[in-house]
Amino acid sequence: MSQQDMEKLLDRYLSGEASAAEKERVEKWLANINNPSAEWQQMAAADRTQWLSFLYSNIRQDIGNEGAKITPIKRSKILWRSIAAVAAALIIFFSIYLIQSNSDNQEALVEQTVLKTATNQKQELALADGSKVWVNAGSELTYPKTFDGKTREVYLSGEAYFDIKHDVTRPFLIHIGKVVTTVLGTAFNIKEDKASHTIVVTVTRGKVSVGNGSKTLGVLTPNQQISYNIDSQTATQAQVDVAPVIAWQQQEIHFEDISFENAAAILEKRFKVKISFGNEKVKKCQFTGTSLTGNNLDKILKVICAFNGATYKTNPDGSISIDGPGCDQ
Repeated sequence: MSQQDMEKLLDRYLSGEASAAEKERVEKWLANINNPSAEWQQMAAADRTQWLSFLYSNIRQDIGNEGAKITPIKRSKILWRSIAAVAAALIIFFSIYLIQSNSDNQEALVEQTVLKTATNQKQELALADGSKVWVNAGSELTYPKTFDGKTREVYLSGEAYFDIKHDVTRPFLIHIGKVVTTVLGTAFNIKEDKASHTIVVTVTRGKVSVGNGSKTLGVLTPNQQISYNIDSQTATQAQVDVAPVIAWQQQEIHFEDISFENAAAILEKRFKVKISFGNEKVKKCQFTGTSLTGNNLDKILKVICAFNGATYKTNPDGSISIDGPGCDQ
């Protein structure tokens, strides 16, 4: 029943125009004073406020017209005693609602900072509680200047690596849409892949809980990963090698038993550049035990190409072409 329908029903009841069924409904509701109507519980906050304002306005108006002649209504004393009791009970609920709303508004007033990284940029950030965040390219992190509430909450779009300072009294929550990752103190990577409509959480240290609304999708420990598909609302949990997952936030790139093709894919993602091969055999070259430091793509390509007997060139559009005889398999 909507707020407008409730107003009309109460008007009809007060004027004696309500049907027998309507009277029974109102009186049953009034009799259930210690457990206010389920309809009240289901009303939205705005509807509750409007309905209460209407009820109190009518009560005050009638009280203010003490000297006026009022057409008597059967059982009026019982009715008004019931309405007064309802009003008293609703005042309690309304007060709780106001306190909660005020608390929510206070939290909403906490100054928020939005960090946006360009497509060719990543940034390291220190939060007010001592936690550290590495925000990947093309991502956005919204966070407060201070954490004053019972929880520490931030909002992410894209990818970031978190190293959270332990605080057992204040959980740390990361929101990506409706998916919430909750930790006390740990290190993990979160990636929102908008192309595939997935959210992937990978843990490197500690324990992480991932949920969607009231539903827990999984609890992760080190070297575990959960992939949540937003469209199908399904989650898959697995053991993984975390090194490739968090390689983007490290200055050092590790190539361990990897093909030239897979290495190129890592470089494409790291440097936001298109890499192609002139010879399919070059893509199959395997190499291992190579760690390269720095953000200079030319230097990295020179080392890898020399290792695999290949050459590369930068095209006018910025893409990279790699060629060579290939490797013996």
